[in-house]
Amino acid sequence: MEVILINDVDKLGFAEDVVKVKPGYARNFLIPRGLGVVKNPTNLALLTEKIKVREKNEAKQMANINAIIEQLNSTNLQIGAKVGTTSRIFGSVNAVLISEAFKKSGLDIDRRKITVKEGEIKELGSYTVIVNLTKEQVVEVPMEVIAE
Repeated sequence: MEVILINDVDKLGFAEDVVKVKPGYARNFLIPRGLGVVKNPTNLALLTEKIKVREKNEAKQMANINAIIEQLNSTNLQIGAKVGTTSRIFGSVNAVLISEAFKKSGLDIDRRKITVKEGEIKELGSYTVIVNLTKEQVVEVPMEVIAE
């Protein structure tokens, strides 16, 4: 029996895949739990329409992401921090502060998408910030920590 998966199923396939399974597995597990539907012309037509809509939305998102990448590449981030006598920062510069600096420059980047290449920032200097926009779209932005 062939089934169109609605959600990802471990060791079977991903959403929108057409897989061949035993009839009992489809009737007793996949279909009642909403993980799949029987492959027929109606469901195949719905699947193709769903794929077209998803691809159209992804194209719009890619245009937005490309605009954000261009802005990130032209941005040179500067963050001010309070410093002691030995040029060590009181506390550290973290993803939240970096996200706020991006917001001041006009970009709304979620803090969970930001990592620092060199690790934790506790001293003044130049660093590289990695922004993970999507799985494939990763941008490195130069950042400078200066004394306030």
